[in-house]
Amino acid sequence: MLLALAVLWIGPAGCGDLGGRQADSRREGPVLNGETLEVHFIDVGQGDATLIKQGEHAMLIDAGDNDKGTALQSYLQHQGVEHLDYAVGTHPDSDHVGGLDVVLYKFSWDKVFLPDLKKDTKTYQDVLRVIQDKRKEITYPEAGTVYSLGSAEFTVIAPVKEDYGDNWNDYSVGILLEFGENRFVFTGDAEEDAEQDMLAEGIDLSADVLKAAHHGSDTANTMEFLEEVNPQAVVISCGEGNSYGHPRAGAMNNFRSIGAEVYRTDEQGTIVAVSDGEKITWNCSPSESWKAGEPRGSSNGEEELEESPDLQAEEFVRGQEKEPETYVININTGKFHKDSCSSVEQMQEENKEYSSLSVQELKAQGYEPCGRCLKE
Repeated sequence: MLLALAVLWIGPAGCGDLGGRQADSRREGPVLNGETLEVHFIDVGQGDATLIKQGEHAMLIDAGDNDKGTALQSYLQHQGVEHLDYAVGTHPDSDHVGGLDVVLYKFSWDKVFLPDLKKDTKTYQDVLRVIQDKRKEITYPEAGTVYSLGSAEFTVIAPVKEDYGDNWNDYSVGILLEFGENRFVFTGDAEEDAEQDMLAEGIDLSADVLKAAHHGSDTANTMEFLEEVNPQAVVISCGEGNSYGHPRAGAMNNFRSIGAEVYRTDEQGTIVAVSDGEKITWNCSPSESWKAGEPRGSSNGEEELEESPDLQAEEFVRGQEKEPETYVININTGKFHKDSCSSVEQMQEENKEYSSLSVQELKAQGYEPCGRCLKE
């Protein structure tokens, strides 16, 4: 199913500059003249990548993991993309920006959005290096700013705050995309705190389609946020049988509670939505399985979603059975160690960063395990 190609008719080109403006000066009632907007939720396994096309204009939100760059390049080329108006790396996690360096190197582009977040992982540095090599500047997101994409436009809705501590996910760039009467919301891996801040900003977040945050995690996709967006459809981008248990049962129960149809790349491959400005058509039917994933260590990732909260309680208990180990990251070398590792004593204090993330999560963010204390 990975990166299944979908060739669709493309309407006449729209027009519009790339400059940002504040939301209070937005245009009203664009004349679409039979044009369409395509949103490709690309199957990149356990990661995110979304291609948006409007006429001759194109935009990419995230680019999958490090090994997906070349495949993503091929997908964009098969879709006739030669130039990107915008490229967005929602946050530095490798499953979102791992393939972005390849895309930025292979294609011409006008603007690249990244959160104002300095992280010294090899994956993120590769992206920054390409931007520097092309003598371009990073556009840092400012909530409320509006940009044109042909006859479509998008509003930056996150991040709202400048400081979310060491939670990279909450720095995710969030976008509200509009085409005629249709609206799409993308929030990267933004979790509950970031969702609450988006709600507090007072921007109208209602949308037809929501790209589920954090691959359908239950640390995001809160009921308050979902009720505000009130989407008819939710798209989940996650890998088949992934060890994180995405989508989680709590999130799936929330999607069901608001009556949303669910589409998911782990079951259906690449999912394409086409808007004519009034209605949205899909390249596949909604998923009917309502299956939640299983956390790492499970056997098959095929647990059935329960109507009751019992399954959520069981997942919580399983997650509490073992205290998470604290790892020490050397931010200078990009390697992480057990707290008891002799290498930790040799580190300068300013190079130490402590994390309770799992080994897999740290690897996903681009860090490398110590060859001495974390032999595989």
